[in-house]
Amino acid sequence: MKISTKGRYALRVMLDLAIYNTGEPVALKDVAIRQCISEKYLEQIISLLNRAGLVRSVRGAKGGYTLVGKPEEYTVGKILRVTEGDLSVVECLSNGAAPCERYDNCVTVRLWKKLNEAVSSVIDTLTLADLIEWQKGIGSEYVI
Repeated sequence: MKISTKGRYALRVMLDLAIYNTGEPVALKDVAIRQCISEKYLEQIISLLNRAGLVRSVRGAKGGYTLVGKPEEYTVGKILRVTEGDLSVVECLSNGAAPCERYDNCVTVRLWKKLNEAVSSVIDTLTLADLIEWQKGIGSEYVI
């Protein structure tokens, strides 16, 4: 499994909206500048997040985007699945995959299941709130 640029940027957009939440909508052009991402590309990503109900768009001169919920309500897994879909490491474990005739006798499927569980245990427990805390810690450590 490899997370695409779209997935990585979606996470950055959501984190930006969470960090810069003042109660007012955040302009997409501001997010684009802070995150060094093309505004056109962000429009595609924010559209997916909006359709999934993760963000709310506000039109008008002071329009922009806000999170629908609180940062602690958004897991990394929830955000990535909006842009990436199924995050299985192999096709035979993907939702809707064609049945594999070797599945019942395949010893490696146990490995792939464990790997899926490990990935899910990380991305489905870490939230935007956790990432915000990590962000606060960047640059605050003393380095020689």
